[in-house]
Amino acid sequence: MKILSYLLVYRRFLLIVLTPLLLLPLPLIIKTKEAECAYTLFVVAIFWLTEALPLAVSALLPAFMFPLFGIMTSKEVASAYFKDFHLLLIGVICLATSIEKWNLHKRVALKMVMLVGVNPAWLTLGFMVSCAFLSMWLSNTSAAAMVMPIVEAVAQQIIRAEAEADELELSCSNGSINPALELDENIGEYENPDWKEKEKQVNGCSNNVGSTVCTVEKENEKGNEQQNLPPAEAERKSRKDKYSGIFKVMCLCVAYSATIGGLTTITGTSTNLIFSEHFNSRYPNCQCINFGSWFILSIPIAVTILLLSWVWLQWLFLGFDFKNMFKCGKKKTAREEASSQVIQEEYKKLGPISYPETVTLVLFILMTLLWFTRDPGFIPGWSSLFPKYKSYITDSTAALVIGLLFFIIPAKTLSRTSNGGNTVFGYIPLITWKEFQSCMPWEIAVLVGGGFALADGCEVSKLSEWVASKLTPLGSLPLWLIILISCLIVTSVTEVASNPATITIFLPILSPLAEAIHVNPLFILIPATLCTSFAFLLPVANPANAIVFSYGHLTIMDMVKAGLGINIIGVAVVMLAIMTWIVPIFDLYTYPSWAPNIPSTNGTGL
Repeated sequence: MKILSYLLVYRRFLLIVLTPLLLLPLPLIIKTKEAECAYTLFVVAIFWLTEALPLAVSALLPAFMFPLFGIMTSKEVASAYFKDFHLLLIGVICLATSIEKWNLHKRVALKMVMLVGVNPAWLTLGFMVSCAFLSMWLSNTSAAAMVMPIVEAVAQQIIRAEAEADELELSCSNGSINPALELDENIGEYENPDWKEKEKQVNGCSNNVGSTVCTVEKENEKGNEQQNLPPAEAERKSRKDKYSGIFKVMCLCVAYSATIGGLTTITGTSTNLIFSEHFNSRYPNCQCINFGSWFILSIPIAVTILLLSWVWLQWLFLGFDFKNMFKCGKKKTAREEASSQVIQEEYKKLGPISYPETVTLVLFILMTLLWFTRDPGFIPGWSSLFPKYKSYITDSTAALVIGLLFFIIPAKTLSRTSNGGNTVFGYIPLITWKEFQSCMPWEIAVLVGGGFALADGCEVSKLSEWVASKLTPLGSLPLWLIILISCLIVTSVTEVASNPATITIFLPILSPLAEAIHVNPLFILIPATLCTSFAFLLPVANPANAIVFSYGHLTIMDMVKAGLGINIIGVAVVMLAIMTWIVPIFDLYTYPSWAPNIPSTNGTGL
């Protein structure tokens, strides 16, 4: 037992040491460049999947292994670690830093929620839309971290309203009528100071609102107790169970919508960026993947998954009451009044829109317009103003131009004093370098660089060609089945590995597969990229899930049963999209001239 405990303590160290040693026969026995590159790929992939080393540290292994094996020179490997992707990421993070610093995200989220109303179902949809919109432009983690405190405040206000309503019912049932007892602005005076702490408990069956029963026996005991309770008390307990479901739905909607919103734009999530850079590097003659084309193909997918996820979560935890949802002129309940009150109070705290918020909003709109209009396809874009250098300009060009303005434009303007003079402020830009550094995901930047280095090594060593030759027999399978299998594999792997690591491992495998069976590479790469983001099952699957789970309103089983349904919805919608409306966008049924023409007897059933 003592040895076993030591092994458990040092399991990461043992994995780091044993993995390279156990795989060492591969390059020693076969002694080809393909085997040596495969050895490097396997070691890095295992470290990424197990996270035995930090992801960025594992990504640095090709930087010294490829030169030692004679696959690439140090100079060639180093150039792979910083590409166009990193410039685009820098521009986007400049925008995200300013949005977070000046609270523009909070204003947008609260305004969206205020527009949809406070009915629990519509309130949930409001949080989902606002969080999804934010994650289109910010990281999924940042979007969840921004919206979740607002959701928690609304949830706590509903709890207080529930307590007030229960006090009123108990006083009426005891014969004392107090019609003046209403929910007012000072509702916090009635709150039990230990209430919030109890709400934060993740485990334990004593929590009446946010917990679930721990065993079947306790479930049965609870059912027996409810049968013996007076009707008023039983109704109150039933109502508490209902609002426990509301809290779960509100929390899960934030985690899932943060991921779904990130699908919509190239910059919305790191997996999209990695795909874009990999695709443009492998197929430089194809200019079809840009901000506009990705938005057109992905926005119907994201909207469909978002709406179906909303319906699924409502049905799973609350039931779907269409009559009450769409009933017009219905009087608001105390709980809905509480929700409305806390959202309005939070919005009032922000005050009128400030000068830095206005400038940030203008620059955000300008960056988006520059992305959409660079090369829309159906009309000449602004890049056509530079006919000699049109192919030189990418989305990162626009992102960097706008991103640098955040370091130039002052954060404060001159203000008039009572004497008519000007108050002079010190020159402070919208964001500083330290603030930018604190938001910049350096780990992702290095991780992606390592993926590009691996991809280049696979090309130079001819490992990609060897893989393509071995995958050619898959051409006998129907195309839809090949796509479905690849989607299910990446969806399963991404639940236990990070999304960037998963897409970085699979892109160099799926690209040769498409070429080997003589299918447009986008037919396989687009659905696989989208499905890599479907990490909905576990709190550890992605940071957004972990943030929401930490608030203590959910159990792991809540997340598993909800996430399983959304995984199925996501894969089904992606399969529908890739076989229908995405086909004409990229002419997917035609093998493109920009892809390598590998002789193949393709029996793929289209």
